[in-house]
Amino acid sequence: EVQLVESGGGLVQSGGSLRLSCVFSGFAFDDYAIGWFRQAPGKVREGVSCISSTDGSTNYGDSVKGRFTISSDNAKNTVYLQMNKLKSEDTAVYYCAAVRGVYNFNTQCLPHSFYLYWGQGTQVSVSS
Repeated sequence: EVQLVESGGGLVQSGGSLRLSCVFSGFAFDDYAIGWFRQAPGKVREGVSCISSTDGSTNYGDSVKGRFTISSDNAKNTVYLQMNKLKSEDTAVYYCAAVRGVYNFNTQCLPHSFYLYWGQGTQVSVSS
């Protein structure tokens, strides 16, 4: 059974940092892609970042480029999202999601509808 569990959310002041973790189980990261998404109240789900196990390619949403970094530790079955220079508009529930397949993310990430497996989410709140 595929499972993803996010952690690391919390309350932080504007300009601060958080690191989210997505621990996955039930599959090897050899041929999967993992994406981070977020959803704020009353807003549509937004793609934040993605990483491909095939070639290590990554990509980011325009609103987080230069501030967020995605990485993976295959030995720990974990994908991280390092979030720096946080802004109040980053406040949302953050989800990680996984889909099996061979992907290259040099151009763009997959939309959320492509992902089959989702975590329960972790709340990130940024105070101004």
